[in-house]
Amino acid sequence: MAGRKKLCASGIGGQAVLEGIMMKNQDLYAVAVRKPDGEIEIDTEEYHGVLHGIAIKKVPFIRGIFNFIDSMILGMRTLTYSASFYEDEEAAETKVDKIMGKIFGTKAEKVMMGITVAFSIILAVAVFMLLPYYLSSFFEKYVRNTSLLALIEGLIRILIFLLYVVGISMMKDIRRVYMYHGAEHKCINCLEHGHVLNVHNVRRSSRLHRRCGTSFLLIVMLVSVILFILIRVENPALRLGLRLILIPAIAGISYEIIRLAGRSENPLVKLISAPGLLLQRLTTKEPDDDMIEVAIKSIEAVFDWRAFLGENFDYKTDTDGEE
Repeated sequence: MAGRKKLCASGIGGQAVLEGIMMKNQDLYAVAVRKPDGEIEIDTEEYHGVLHGIAIKKVPFIRGIFNFIDSMILGMRTLTYSASFYEDEEAAETKVDKIMGKIFGTKAEKVMMGITVAFSIILAVAVFMLLPYYLSSFFEKYVRNTSLLALIEGLIRILIFLLYVVGISMMKDIRRVYMYHGAEHKCINCLEHGHVLNVHNVRRSSRLHRRCGTSFLLIVMLVSVILFILIRVENPALRLGLRLILIPAIAGISYEIIRLAGRSENPLVKLISAPGLLLQRLTTKEPDDDMIEVAIKSIEAVFDWRAFLGENFDYKTDTDGEE
């Protein structure tokens, strides 16, 4: 394949779901799920996100805030869809379902999704932001330096995050999700390094990718440490409030870093990306060929990879088997 570049960002992203993968290209996304009977079901939809059409969503450092919210919403939606193939068909409707149906009618599902996302965000803030702050306060009797206290708080936050990742990786069902996560990364890496999208080429590609949600979360932890060291207040109540107020700024900065990481081969960018790639060795596993097939189907539903390779890597072939 002549004229091949070392790396060319595709702009597509994805997420592993239950026995499947979601791939997103701009406003179009597809969820491919391996059903219990072995067949692959593909659902393609549009998702424009919150505040669709508002120019502020494209402003650097601000766009990351909305991107994070959209990722949470779409993630919940696609996980729920994939889980529907494995639910007990005879499961009875709960009292909550009946109440929500009476109050909100056809919008009940969207309302429940919104509540779930809001609760998830609140829980994440409580566990990864507020809990480390309170735990670090026990060191105030022994450490008088506020910068050192902020560093201790950051280390506690990272430790909690790592324990969470390691803990859920031991669950059997999560391991399969991590294998699909690996298939997602391998497919994107295959394309972004100029290779034809087939099982053989995907199998040879890396399961680690710098533009990953796992890396994003770790960067969030590291950025929060830096900001809390640089922006200091003495009053305990104000310090707590500061941690909540700075969450959007932390998300915005982290998004720009992860976005740059997926597009640059700069040595400094590679160095910044290294901890996230190391962590992905826990959150991704090598997939089997059936999982790779699902990932390929998901990409092909939303992305013309042949045109992408033709434009960026001089791809010219009529056969998928050509490398």
